[in-house]
Amino acid sequence: MPPFSYPMHVFLPFCLILLSGSLISCESQVEQPDPLDREEYRTWTSFLGDKSATQYSSLDQINVDNVHELEVAWTFSTGDLVEGERTEIQVNSLIIDGVLYGTSPLKKAFALQADTGELIWMFDPFEGQEPRSRGVNRGVAYWSDGEGDNRIYYVAGSRLYSINADTGEPSEDFGENGSLDFAIGLDRDALDISVTATSPGIIHEDLLIYGSRVFNRAPGHIRAFNTRTGEIEWVFRTIPYPGEYGYDTWPEDAWTRVGNTNSWPGMSLDEERGIVYVPVASPGHDFYGGDRIGKNLFGTSLLALDASSGERIWHYQFVRHDIWDYDPPAAPNLVIIERDGRTVDAVAQVTKTGYVFVFDRETGESLFPIEEVEAPPSDLQGEETWPTQPAPVKPEPFVRQRFTEDDISDITPGAHEKLLERFREIRTDHMWDPPSTEGTLIFPGFDGGAEWGGAAFDPETGILYVNANEMPWILEMVPIDEEGEEPVSRGERIYALNCAACHGADRAGDPRGGLPELTDVGERMGDDELRDVIKDGRGVMPPFGHLSNDEVDALVNHLKDPEAPVTDPVQIDMSRAPQVLYTHTGYNRWFDPDGYPAVKPPWGTLNAIDLNSGEFVWTIRLGEFEELTERGIPQTGTENYGGPVVTAGGVLFIGATQDEKFRAFDKQTGDLLWETDLPAGGYATPSVYEIDGRQYVVIAAGGGKMGTKSGDTYVAFALPEQ
Repeated sequence: MPPFSYPMHVFLPFCLILLSGSLISCESQVEQPDPLDREEYRTWTSFLGDKSATQYSSLDQINVDNVHELEVAWTFSTGDLVEGERTEIQVNSLIIDGVLYGTSPLKKAFALQADTGELIWMFDPFEGQEPRSRGVNRGVAYWSDGEGDNRIYYVAGSRLYSINADTGEPSEDFGENGSLDFAIGLDRDALDISVTATSPGIIHEDLLIYGSRVFNRAPGHIRAFNTRTGEIEWVFRTIPYPGEYGYDTWPEDAWTRVGNTNSWPGMSLDEERGIVYVPVASPGHDFYGGDRIGKNLFGTSLLALDASSGERIWHYQFVRHDIWDYDPPAAPNLVIIERDGRTVDAVAQVTKTGYVFVFDRETGESLFPIEEVEAPPSDLQGEETWPTQPAPVKPEPFVRQRFTEDDISDITPGAHEKLLERFREIRTDHMWDPPSTEGTLIFPGFDGGAEWGGAAFDPETGILYVNANEMPWILEMVPIDEEGEEPVSRGERIYALNCAACHGADRAGDPRGGLPELTDVGERMGDDELRDVIKDGRGVMPPFGHLSNDEVDALVNHLKDPEAPVTDPVQIDMSRAPQVLYTHTGYNRWFDPDGYPAVKPPWGTLNAIDLNSGEFVWTIRLGEFEELTERGIPQTGTENYGGPVVTAGGVLFIGATQDEKFRAFDKQTGDLLWETDLPAGGYATPSVYEIDGRQYVVIAAGGGKMGTKSGDTYVAFALPEQ
């Protein structure tokens, strides 16, 4: 490990911790070993490095002095590129006993020799079916009984699989011959809901605790499965039932019909205390809550649950009655920091809005003051916003939260005036401006601030590293039906409720965001192919298996001929409340005429925040548009997806950027130490590990986001062999 060279105010608290374990004085604290000696920091056995989601490695063979010598140690191609189909790999690989575990763009699980990339086995959950990627996956969970029963778990499509980690064969004693319907335990008819998972579950003893990604208003309950049998051991209902804590923050019947409030980004676990920390998403529908008036616990919250029983210990709600889709985007980091002269075991949650909330792990008490800011009311029919929202005083936001006329980009000739004209048409006054029919500016954006790649925490210094986006979006609401208006067709109604949120009311989509235009889909696809895509999903599109055959036929007819005369009218009864009265025109990034973000740079950043003091250490721009650099424009940063890892060698590694590069930075200063081109965008969090004394860093180069090409490759780097 290189000598420490941080400023004394950064290191002093941690030097004291390292010199004297007796300084842990808070009565609620569990005695901790020297954090730098923890074995999990030398391995990568859980999603994001360890069950604390630290994204840190204590390996230091690769360091600030030699990182520029890195070379490709091996590459592995999954063979899953599908012509004409956009796919991604967002996987954070596990490395256990010299074996790397990951998944492919088409959701095959595999095991590789971690020092050579040689394939050991591959499991295809969709063998014999037409290749379709069925969404994205970010990794697997690993469990062992210590006596030779070693398994990995992941969700592909709508099923949860248990796979023998040594052979790649399904575990016959788990569920039905190695898999189970992932909708079980959600207390609603599985035929009417669609549920999967993008992030892996987390293991506590013999429990596999899972969140989910849900569709069609499916509930997002947190479930714990038995690792051997798949039987459900406990369920925590994120939309409370009658008599449960938080029930009075919803309409009386919300538990029977409202969906989402799911946990999609992954969790963290304090194994000694037996507490699992669960970030919970916003309720559905994302941008209209007239049918769910109230604070809506546990939507957009952090939950601390007893990992053995699922009982609530504490919670904190980041957004009350969320109608902005500002759900926590990443697994929370379990950290050890200095506060008021004592060490505190804390949990830090990064957010899309750019806030970092820091709580005592046991009590949920905030370690920095939190203020209440006023939030404007809504003028949408039936909507009632919550009057205030919480804002921590420290750390300060790591992104801009306000977009004024002075922030309108002038990076390309003629762009400013066109952007200014549109800016003056929409609502831009406040980060908490509610959705509206004229359009509301969403900034820092639906995709952050922080995103699902997570933040990295350095236990040497107490510094949190988080990459961020500053991309404006325009959210425009559209009434679904209005009393007295001519009724719409059944297919148009189904499209508005199921498809418009992604592809837009005008079917224009967002090709740069991986959401294809549908205006000509009837010419590109036959009826049977359209039906298959709707029912089974394709690319990053989920399956809509909850739709009946008649509903699918009605939707196909509407997609092929949206102007056809209405022969199957559907008219909403406005006297029946509550109703979902609005959809929206889609997820619309706001670009200038040349395709660059409408806000002045930076568009992507990397930030170092000292959690001991709440102060920033440094901020840099992350990513580059080379064509702008060649014009003499300073580095702008780019949108970025996938998180950083930080090491004891003084190095921070990150891919994530739209320019498809992999970079190493000096964690002390933010200086760039090394960069290389990847075969496709590295939109995943890398993993760091050691085999036979040689240190490696591996990243999935799956591409497919922000209009970049798709890839199917894992790339591992190491120093030249001696």
